[in-house]
Amino acid sequence: MASLRLVTPPCALNHHHRSPDLKPSTLHLSVGTTPPATGVRGRSRMNQNIRAYKVTIEHEGERTEMEVEPDETILEKALETGMPIPHDCKLGVCMTCPARLLTGSVDQSDGMLSDDVVARGYALLCASYPRSDCEIRTIPEEELLSLQLATAND
Repeated sequence: MASLRLVTPPCALNHHHRSPDLKPSTLHLSVGTTPPATGVRGRSRMNQNIRAYKVTIEHEGERTEMEVEPDETILEKALETGMPIPHDCKLGVCMTCPARLLTGSVDQSDGMLSDDVVARGYALLCASYPRSDCEIRTIPEEELLSLQLATAND
């Protein structure tokens, strides 16, 4: 473990406004093992041993297979590969990037879908982080909106 000692030199103190009890100060910092740098929701890009998942997206009749890291959204990777997935806010709120999860699992706890809608296999790609290999089909925005509104009234 390393230590760092910072001392405020007397010249850094304003001599004209010094109170009688103000003295040069010392700050001791101990540096030990720190957690890796994290991104959104504590996801770490530092761990190179994390396995990417195979995600297949069916969009407008075409199937595209890609490798998606557990700390990136499926929408991020789809856009990176050039897929023209409709999207807007990228925060899981606007419901512009809806999909049906056909197989596999995703973490979409950042999204605003009701638990009932998620249980039926719906997802927002901008808030979906793969947790296994997945097959996904994009759907019209209206399909998800009508279901979300119907379950909100239950």
